[in-house]
Amino acid sequence: MSDDLRPPPKLTVLLANPRGFCAGVDRAIQIVERAIEKYGAPVYVRHEIVHNRHVVERLRALGAVFVEELDEAPDDRPMIFSAHGVPKSVPAAAKARNMLYLDATCPLVSKVHVEAQRHYDASREIVLIGHAGHPEVVGTLGQLPDGAVTLIETVADAEAFAPRDPANIAFVTQTTLSVDDTAEIVATLRARFPAIAAPHKEDICYATTNRQEAVKAMGAKSDVLLVLGSANSSNSVRLAEVGRRAGARAYLIEDADALDLAWMDGARVVGVTAGASAPEVLVHGLLDRLRGNFDVTVEETAAEPETVSFKLPRALAG
Repeated sequence: MSDDLRPPPKLTVLLANPRGFCAGVDRAIQIVERAIEKYGAPVYVRHEIVHNRHVVERLRALGAVFVEELDEAPDDRPMIFSAHGVPKSVPAAAKARNMLYLDATCPLVSKVHVEAQRHYDASREIVLIGHAGHPEVVGTLGQLPDGAVTLIETVADAEAFAPRDPANIAFVTQTTLSVDDTAEIVATLRARFPAIAAPHKEDICYATTNRQEAVKAMGAKSDVLLVLGSANSSNSVRLAEVGRRAGARAYLIEDADALDLAWMDGARVVGVTAGASAPEVLVHGLLDRLRGNFDVTVEETAAEPETVSFKLPRALAG
């Protein structure tokens, strides 16, 4: 039999549940879409609304203009703040210019902002566990005066932290961190500072936690794990890390075109998931590419459905 007539190799694809858009991402995208419908194009968005190139390009085609700072936008067009949140100085500057602005900050990020303010009002020294330079961290640090919050990225940072008063500190976290890495950092802080005040409820959001748990279960059964998401998406990067720890060869890819078929050599079981800002159409595209090269059997993993939803801003509701 010639090579051309050989049947394609068999491949079992485990499709993660849950995967893809979370409620905060869905809300942020809807805010941009509704604003364009209501106010016409262009509307301006400060920073990528969510960290996914395909989402950004689709919204740009509809009439969204993405900028990094307010001074890149005119006063007379709507301005939308991204799902990651912004420092307090940003809406203050928008108000000073009489701009119409809409806040697409994820409500679970806003919850962290409220917690940080509460600790500050109680005169506690605040630790933020997160990644330096990430827009969510920049926004959270910017809720309070300079120096009020200390950023901790690693266990080593937690071991080196020297508070003014060890009996009067609190911690908050970025919402899209590795659950396991964060637990190690928190354990280090608690061992050193038993009185440290913790969030009333976990700051790492439900969607990040659920997607990581699904990948842990799936990664242990997969030879290769493919994570759809952008390289600047914190939650997507974490999913690939979790998959590697679970024992899979894990790759973060933007879309089906980024798949290197050489990664699949010898693989019989491949896990597929998508970060919280990656649209489901990318999953379909990846499955189609795999079907074009393998005899694919898809098995969806079982999971509790996610039922969280968030209201739109009053100006766009209805």
